[in-house]
Amino acid sequence: MNHQQLEKDIEHLEHVMPRISAGDRIPLSYWRNRVNSVLAAILVPSQASRVKRLNEALLVLEGLQK
Repeated sequence: MNHQQLEKDIEHLEHVMPRISAGDRIPLSYWRNRVNSVLAAILVPSQASRVKRLNEALLVLEGLQK
């Protein structure tokens, strides 16, 4: 994944993550796949910390973390 696309994906996830819930029409598994694809990329430290926050927010929604 190129740097620009990676940044766009992170920005999109940061925008939608506060707005999603477990009861949404789009299942949490879709968002898990999106976050996992970003986690699999080579990230600079600032991106890594942003994606870590996204992952933690999704874990809360999935009920896997308090």
